[in-house]
Amino acid sequence: MKDAIAVFPGSFDPFTLGHENLVSRAASMFEQIIVAVAASRQETLFPLEERVEIAAEVLRPISNVEVIGFDCLLVDLLRERKAHIVIRGVRTLADFEYEARMVAMNHKLYPAMETVFLLPAEEHSYLSASIVREIARHGGDVSQFVPEAVFSRLQRKFCKF
Repeated sequence: MKDAIAVFPGSFDPFTLGHENLVSRAASMFEQIIVAVAASRQETLFPLEERVEIAAEVLRPISNVEVIGFDCLLVDLLRERKAHIVIRGVRTLADFEYEARMVAMNHKLYPAMETVFLLPAEEHSYLSASIVREIARHGGDVSQFVPEAVFSRLQRKFCKF
């Protein structure tokens, strides 16, 4: 697998220490990791361009990581980038059940695709971007959950902590 290109897709709204940990670990397993920041049909804290910028800033020290934005089917992105592997983080059985359905559908659309599931590091096993968003919206201190580049932007956005 070391010579393979893997894609780690997500909304990354906001990018958390859990995301950073998963990318760092995946980068040691694959030749290249493409962190694919998805456009969202739902309201996000940060627009797509800023989410790409944040992830790129946080992940800059990892030489084999590229950060891009995308607004298409994941399988189309994989074909375009000549990638066959998708990285997904799963924390709970509910995460796995959801991801298993997505894998089945994506595999129907792109049979060459394989998915690698990574469990978060223990210290990040409870962490999710949606929880971080809620804490930040209500003025809670999220500094222990996100990289500094994210924390400073959240401070400016909410001016509460």
